[in-house]
Amino acid sequence: MKDHQLPRELSQLFADGGRGRTLPARLPAGDAVWPDPGYTGLGRAARPAFWMSDEPVTAAEWARFRKGHARSGLWPILLDESAQPWAIGQIVPDDPRQIDHFTAEGFMAEVWQEWVAQMPPEALGELEPFGAICPGLAPPGVLRADPGAVADWYAGELAPRGMPLGLVAAHRGADALAVMGWQGALHHNEWMVPMAAVVRSWEDRFGARVVSVGFNTLDLSVAAPPTEPEHALHVAAEHWAFCPDNVVQGPGDLQSYAEQIAGGHAWSFWWD
Repeated sequence: MKDHQLPRELSQLFADGGRGRTLPARLPAGDAVWPDPGYTGLGRAARPAFWMSDEPVTAAEWARFRKGHARSGLWPILLDESAQPWAIGQIVPDDPRQIDHFTAEGFMAEVWQEWVAQMPPEALGELEPFGAICPGLAPPGVLRADPGAVADWYAGELAPRGMPLGLVAAHRGADALAVMGWQGALHHNEWMVPMAAVVRSWEDRFGARVVSVGFNTLDLSVAAPPTEPEHALHVAAEHWAFCPDNVVQGPGDLQSYAEQIAGGHAWSFWWD
């Protein structure tokens, strides 16, 4: 398949102008998305946060850009709820190098301690068998399929919603969340960088890939999901620390939530 030269609207996403990078497919109509200076309070940004297509894309288009990520340096993301915040620039981009200063284990321990301290004693039953004691990170899963192939499958499940394509200058999906300035978990954690560290860890341990983001949602494909009940329960604890609403406003406790995610190749999060 013939590569395409990086057009200006994409080259400006890179600090070096995207030298030596190529696209695996022809770019659809679209434009760069700049952070709104009034929203960030930081003045005009040095470059756009990401690029967004004008029209929805198919899963096949998403997959072509994913497969060509190594050559383009652009991570593809399906953008749900495109009118807000994307089109009006309600985003706060961060330097992905800051993610290196955080760990998933540290984030989980801090959130667990803070949230447990605010919970009434009778509510701790939601967190059984762990209760007030943070269990730490779960062991890695066993790959059931190629992570890229699972990501392409999940894009096929999501794309019929009719979502535009986002392209972010990032080495991996977790970093793309920080680079593009996603604010979907704002009511849970005001700074997205530590949460990107958690997603990095899931990429490494569970073959997770960022496929879609929305105003307050995040969709990940998972190539190495937990399959045994005890392992799924441990992963459920991580999900609670990352997105309590998934558990509290979902099945209500870790045990029931673990049953939902066991063996599943997709993790979806939403914050109230």
